[in-house]
Amino acid sequence: MFQGLVQYFNYRELRLRSNYLINKRLTRKGSIMHKNYDNLLYIKTSNTGIYIEESPHYHHYEATPYTIIHTLFEEYKLQRTDGFVDFGSGKGRLLFYVHHLFGSSVTGIEMNEHLYNKTLRNKKNYLKHAKKKDAIQLEWCLAEKYSVKETDNVFYFFNPFSVQIFMKVINNILDSVKKYPRRIDLILYYPSTVYIHYLERNTSFKQLQEVRVPGLYHINENERFLIYRLEN
Repeated sequence: MFQGLVQYFNYRELRLRSNYLINKRLTRKGSIMHKNYDNLLYIKTSNTGIYIEESPHYHHYEATPYTIIHTLFEEYKLQRTDGFVDFGSGKGRLLFYVHHLFGSSVTGIEMNEHLYNKTLRNKKNYLKHAKKKDAIQLEWCLAEKYSVKETDNVFYFFNPFSVQIFMKVINNILDSVKKYPRRIDLILYYPSTVYIHYLERNTSFKQLQEVRVPGLYHINENERFLIYRLEN
């Protein structure tokens, strides 16, 4: 328990430092990109006006900035046949972006009822204007309680919870792979050291790719994506 608390507060301190740098360094173009994408997708996904009770195991809600999402998908491409899962999906920003850009099926896992309800409203508005079929699933549950589908093969983590929960989620994914063999990709943004150690020492996942965030990585080496793959 004590180790989990230390890991959590170390993570929070690093994120606060990084947030300060992001707020100073994201250009006016980045702010415009946020407004433009939310408007384009007919959704509202800002971090403002949100209070989420924190715990040692479940971290504070924070949406990945559009500029940083854009950096990832310039280097890493999804296919229409992929099943993308976002653990700690918040208001659904990444879900709608991925569905819009690639046409992939997407699933959002969110434990907070308030955020889940906001995502439902965003989904209604998005689908009203999107010229794509509804391939967006939303689950209001704890991450470790999510039943991994055989079509799920790409999983996104922005440090949503402690390594103890992460281990349970990875084990659920591996159990699904045993039943339905397939290739699996894990995308870690701002990757936790304990996540990395667990994957590299205790699983068969291998690092496939690193995507560094321009303008931020040289200040904070956590500002990157690590993509791990399990071949089957």
